[in-house]
Amino acid sequence: MLPKELIDFMRSVGVFPIVLTTTDKNGDLHTTFITWVYPVDDKTLRLALSSNAKSAKNMQETGKVAIMVFSANTALALYGNAKLILERIEEVKFPVSVFEVSIQRVEDALFPGGTVVGTIPFMHTGDLQKAGELDELVLSALRG
Repeated sequence: MLPKELIDFMRSVGVFPIVLTTTDKNGDLHTTFITWVYPVDDKTLRLALSSNAKSAKNMQETGKVAIMVFSANTALALYGNAKLILERIEEVKFPVSVFEVSIQRVEDALFPGGTVVGTIPFMHTGDLQKAGELDELVLSALRG
């Protein structure tokens, strides 16, 4: 499933950007970029996102997800099922839900002759102190 080196890296960096794709009951796809993700083990990820987000609603409706993970020399497509495990993180001022994804399949998404040189470049804008505090509240909930 998920390589140990990737799990260790994801746990060490705090926020880790991924691309999340969900589907609604009609089969319509929705793709978004999120950074609140935590690997519980090699077959389980926890994700947090706004409770009102289309992705959150889709995961509650169908549970089907596809996730793209990028890091050095790695582009993995993860496919699995999500379930709501926490409707709202109480410490956060706006509604944020936590989902647990059971990974059913992992595919190497790199093409021959290409590689990824690192994670998706990401940084907060605006009030960096508040953003860091919010990240820590959410990541603490993801870690359990």
